[in-house]
Amino acid sequence: MPVSGRLVIMGSGENAPAMIKLHRTLMEGLGDAPKYMIDTPYGFQVNADDLGAKYQQYFDESVGSKIELAKWRRKDASIVEHERTLSQLSQASWVLAGPGSPSYALHQWAGTAVPAALADVVRRGGTLITGSAAAATIGAYAIPVYEIYKVGTDPFWIDGINLLGDLLGIRAVVVPHFDNKEGGRHDTSCCYIGLHRLEILETQITDGTGVLGVDEHTAVVIEIETGNVSVHGTGGLTLRQGGRTVVVANGDTTTVEAMRTALNGAAAEPAAVIAPAATSDLLTTFRAALAAGDAEAALVAALATEDAVFAADTAANADLRAMLVELADAAQSGLQDPRAMLSPLVEVALNVRRVARENKDFAMSDLVRDSLIAAGIEVRDTPDGVQWNLIQRAQ
Repeated sequence: MPVSGRLVIMGSGENAPAMIKLHRTLMEGLGDAPKYMIDTPYGFQVNADDLGAKYQQYFDESVGSKIELAKWRRKDASIVEHERTLSQLSQASWVLAGPGSPSYALHQWAGTAVPAALADVVRRGGTLITGSAAAATIGAYAIPVYEIYKVGTDPFWIDGINLLGDLLGIRAVVVPHFDNKEGGRHDTSCCYIGLHRLEILETQITDGTGVLGVDEHTAVVIEIETGNVSVHGTGGLTLRQGGRTVVVANGDTTTVEAMRTALNGAAAEPAAVIAPAATSDLLTTFRAALAAGDAEAALVAALATEDAVFAADTAANADLRAMLVELADAAQSGLQDPRAMLSPLVEVALNVRRVARENKDFAMSDLVRDSLIAAGIEVRDTPDGVQWNLIQRAQ
């Protein structure tokens, strides 16, 4: 079955004004379908929460579409947090991974189900956007930017998650910020390390892997099923292999086949199977957790037991893990639609607000609105009347 999804590679500017139009185009028709930004690349930063909120604000206010955050900041976080994130990714129609550190993201994703989950977004027909640091991770190898540019380590490669190989059959490395000029008279192109260091890295490649460079504020949109590739933004796409260079300018198009030829890519190798976790006397643990009313501990035991039962069937493995996470969430929040429970009370409050506005008592009207927002209820005045929705809180 052909893959109908879309892979987008951004050189930088994922939340820049210049990308608003493209984001709107990429989100057309998605409506309320789940959309997530995974926070791993910037998860090491002390202001990680602020960065996530900034992106949510950008998409809500500038693009006109709400996104949620999928949390995977450390590979040693709780199994419940990880399985909840994998469940979110398994339902997502649109996923963004953006700025931060390529080496940090790759370390936190190594040996986990995240790379496969990101590829599955595309295989299901969804859109996966990788920008800046995350873009650097999707090739066969990746540049450890901080270690080379900031620490001064001699140039070296680290292994990437090779989504280019898995989805396109292209063996290449991705270099975002390809035309960076922040260094002034000092060369900071090629993701800040400079062309001279990239050329050193190219001499270390002996398996025919090419270099795919994406300029800043530039997006390369790859339609997987048709093989069509388009370049948007202010810069271009550069394909390097064996001393040859092909440039595709913004506004121009190419194909996956043409990229494959220019990069001289080899077919991707099959992904490695993740070994199942060890088990113990989990039924006793599970029953004790239930008796204590500890849903999180019960879920931990159930997930560990599932590893032993379904390790040979990866599809059933992923499906059941998602079911367990969603069932646990439902058990804690209740299975009844919260809107149905809250509707009578909210309608009373909205009626009070309506009467206050008719009487020009705007202080009372604002008080009702602000009180609803504080309670997690968003109120919007539209041409079709007043509408309300529950505000999605970050977990």
